[in-house]
Amino acid sequence: MRERFHGQLTVLGERLSEMCGMACEELRLANRIFLDHDVEAAAELATVEARLNMARTECEETAQKLLALQAPVARDLRTVLAAVYCADRLERMGDLAQHIAEQVMRAPEFAVPDALTGRFGEMAGLACSMAEDLGAAIDGPTAEVFQSLARSDQRVDALYEELMELVTGPEWTEGVAPAISVTLLARFYERYADQVVSVARRVDFALTGELPASSLRDALPPHLAD
Repeated sequence: MRERFHGQLTVLGERLSEMCGMACEELRLANRIFLDHDVEAAAELATVEARLNMARTECEETAQKLLALQAPVARDLRTVLAAVYCADRLERMGDLAQHIAEQVMRAPEFAVPDALTGRFGEMAGLACSMAEDLGAAIDGPTAEVFQSLARSDQRVDALYEELMELVTGPEWTEGVAPAISVTLLARFYERYADQVVSVARRVDFALTGELPASSLRDALPPHLAD
């Protein structure tokens, strides 16, 4: 019975890894729509989004069955609960990638001024790399991976702050619509990176029983943190 239980835990971990890959792929597609003006990628993004949503439901159902039938404790219980949390956060990452694409396609002429594309390119690259590293952390988590993700997240936060200072400063001359677009897109990338770190923290918690140092935002309920 316990062997079967641990086999199901392994399958659950593999499913989370697949979900991370989907969330990463969604961001790659959103980046293509945003930075490469490849609007045809929208259909593919919608397909991946549907798969990710279905995978989240499957993970939750599997976790609920394990909790009801196996009554896990200690590390096994942490693993199951962490899987539920991570599945929710990974789906949220996909939603944020979808928001990026929708914002760009809603008003492509107001996406971002040319002078800011370099900063957004860096944010997009960092967020994508973080999602890829998260997949490795789920497959075989280490403290080094978490620390690397945290450093990348700090750089994304710094870029976000730079962009906010620009659009709210007296030298901004691009108008209201581009300012709104810049603000929303920067926020979506910043939150995507935050979700990556949040998932990594829960993976580490499942292994060690201790959460790495976190910000106040990570301690908030999901509906307040987003």
